[in-house]
Amino acid sequence: MSTSAFPATSTPRTAVIGLGAMGLPMAQRLAGTFPVAVFDIAAERRALAVGHGATEAATPADAAREADVVVLAVRDQAQVDGALFGESGAAETLKAGAVVVLTSTVGPEAARSTAAALAERGTAVRLVDAPVSGGPTRAGNGDLLIVVGAEPAALEVARPVLDRLASTLTVIGDKPGDGQALKAINQLLAGVHIAAAAEAVALARGLGLDPQTVIDSLSQGAAGSFMFADRGPRMAQVYGDGGADSVEVRSRLDIFVKDMGIVTGIAKNAHVPVPLASAAEQLYLLGERAGLAARDDSSIVTVLSPRGEGR
Repeated sequence: MSTSAFPATSTPRTAVIGLGAMGLPMAQRLAGTFPVAVFDIAAERRALAVGHGATEAATPADAAREADVVVLAVRDQAQVDGALFGESGAAETLKAGAVVVLTSTVGPEAARSTAAALAERGTAVRLVDAPVSGGPTRAGNGDLLIVVGAEPAALEVARPVLDRLASTLTVIGDKPGDGQALKAINQLLAGVHIAAAAEAVALARGLGLDPQTVIDSLSQGAAGSFMFADRGPRMAQVYGDGGADSVEVRSRLDIFVKDMGIVTGIAKNAHVPVPLASAAEQLYLLGERAGLAARDDSSIVTVLSPRGEGR
């Protein structure tokens, strides 16, 4: 078993690259415990992290220069590649023995290719494949579900950071890609559950029932799910006076366009039929085509039941 170039420490110097909906609360959570440097292209996001004790960096390379653990919290594989290997990317300054914690959902093959690209640098930098789930509020409270694929020595270095962020940490395998595989199954269920919640709310409106009353009632019984209880009230809010503009964007709809594409792609490669996931993917694509990409994913309900309809 390989060992790190420096001993694991309970207070690793940490960098967080990407301060979006998940990256910012994770950085703020970590900055209360560890020395944290942050980078994001948006100055106002960097300022919010600095306000919680982080140190601002001008580039990903600057953020990673002294880091033992580099947390990537970006949207997709293109942003992963840019943050690590682009101009002034973190890979330029990563020190031997550092680990890169990939919290984004990019799919198993993308995680494996990223690990291989880091290995080619010859600096003993390893990837900890650790996609997260739970949303911004839970990220800020250290209440995330994190699933991990990493060799034990790399995980040992990253564990203090992961433990600070997670209430549930599942080590599913010892190589990058294993965490992404489990996260894809998580997203299959989450994506289908949101689509099912949208159908239920749309049908309630079509039958002349008050959506909020339906949500409050059914969330307590066997038909309920986390997504129905969480997204349902936001779906009902879409039909209020403020419309979709009044709904805080907690999870963009285009995230599920990406994630359900990953789910159906890896399922096809595994020759496993996923008819419900495929149907949900089409619904999110319809939402994207309708201009909802940057809206909260609860707005998908308007594809099935537009605001002007309903009894």
